[in-house]
Amino acid sequence: MAQTAQVTHTVEDGDTAIALGSGDLPVLGTPRLLAWCEEATCAALALDANALKNGVASSVGTRVDIEHLAASAIGAVVTAIATVIHTDGRLLRFQVAAHDDSGQLIGTGEIRRVIVDRERFMARLKRVGD
Repeated sequence: MAQTAQVTHTVEDGDTAIALGSGDLPVLGTPRLLAWCEEATCAALALDANALKNGVASSVGTRVDIEHLAASAIGAVVTAIATVIHTDGRLLRFQVAAHDDSGQLIGTGEIRRVIVDRERFMARLKRVGD
C-alpha cells in the first residue's frame, strides 16, 4: 500500500504571489503551493518510522516538477496530497496534487527527496561567517 499524506491550509494574505514576490496578484503564490506540497511529502515520510530511523535521519528535497494549474483566492482552502510512487535506496519519488475546496485540481507534479543522516549532512555544511 502506498504511503499517502495530506495537509490542508487556508490561503491568507501572506500566501499570495504579491507577498511572496512571485507576481503582483492577490492569489495563492506558486512558491507557497510548492511548500505545501513539500510539507505533504514530509508528512508521508513521517508515516514510516523506519524510513527516518527514529529521528537519526531526515530527508531533503532534490528535485521538483510542479504545474500550477489554477488560481486560488484568499480564503480558499487548499489540500495538498503526496503519495510515494517509487523508492530506490535512499531516493523517494512522490506524486503530488493540490485541490481547492471546490474540488478543482490547482496543482500537480512530482517531488523527489533523499534520506540523509542528520549529523553527517549538517557536518558537511560550513556556517556563513565561520
